[in-house]
Amino acid sequence: MALAPSLARDLILLGAPGAGKGTQAQRLAARFGIPQISTGDMLRAARREGTVLGKRAEEFMNKGQLVPDEVVIGLVEERLGREDAALGFILDGFPRTVPQADALTTLLHKLGRDNLRVIDVQVPESVLIDRLGGRLSCPADGASYHLTLAPPAKPGVCDTCGSTLITRADDKPEAIQQRLAEYHGKTAPLVEHYRQAGILRSVDGVGDLEVVLGRIVSALSS
Repeated sequence: MALAPSLARDLILLGAPGAGKGTQAQRLAARFGIPQISTGDMLRAARREGTVLGKRAEEFMNKGQLVPDEVVIGLVEERLGREDAALGFILDGFPRTVPQADALTTLLHKLGRDNLRVIDVQVPESVLIDRLGGRLSCPADGASYHLTLAPPAKPGVCDTCGSTLITRADDKPEAIQQRLAEYHGKTAPLVEHYRQAGILRSVDGVGDLEVVLGRIVSALSS
C-alpha cells in the first residue's frame, strides 16, 4: 500500500540500540512504498559509484575517521532527489546529534519538504540489554537472529546459508553498555529537540512486531 500524495511522509525513527527501529523501518518502507534510507548504505553506494561526495567520504573512512556531517548531508540531499523518495522516506541512522538534526532541518526546508515526522520507539533498558545480548549474526549474508526471540531452525547455524552464527563485538556486554551510554549522551537529546518542535510522537516498542507497527502507524495518523 503506497501513501497517497496528501499523506506523504518524511520520517525519522528514534530509539536506543535494540529498540527495533531498524526492523520497523523496513516494515514501514514496505507498507507505505517509501525508501528506507540508511546512511551506511549511502556511504557504501557513493564509494562504489565513485561520486565526488563518495570520494570525499572514502578519504575519511579509509583513515578510520568519522565522515563529516556536511558530507553526509550532501549524500542525503542526493538521495532525496531520487524518484522513489518523492512521496516520503524513512531515515535510518541519521541524525544522531542535535547539530545533525539542525543541518537536516535546513536541508529539508531548502528542498521544500516541511512534513517531517519523528517517532520515538521507547523500550525499557532491561529489555534492550536482553535483546542486544541475545543477538546472533551471520558473517556471510548478514542475517540476524536472537537466542529466544528469533532463533535459527538449527542452533548456531544460519537458516539461509548454513554458516556458523556469531555474536558481533558490539553485542557483547561491555560494548552494549558503551553503546547505550553513547546513545544517552549524544542521540537521546534528539527526543526533546523534536518534541519542542512539535513533530515527535512516542510509541511503546515492546510487543509483537505487528502490534508495534500498528502503534507507529496510528501515531503517524494523529
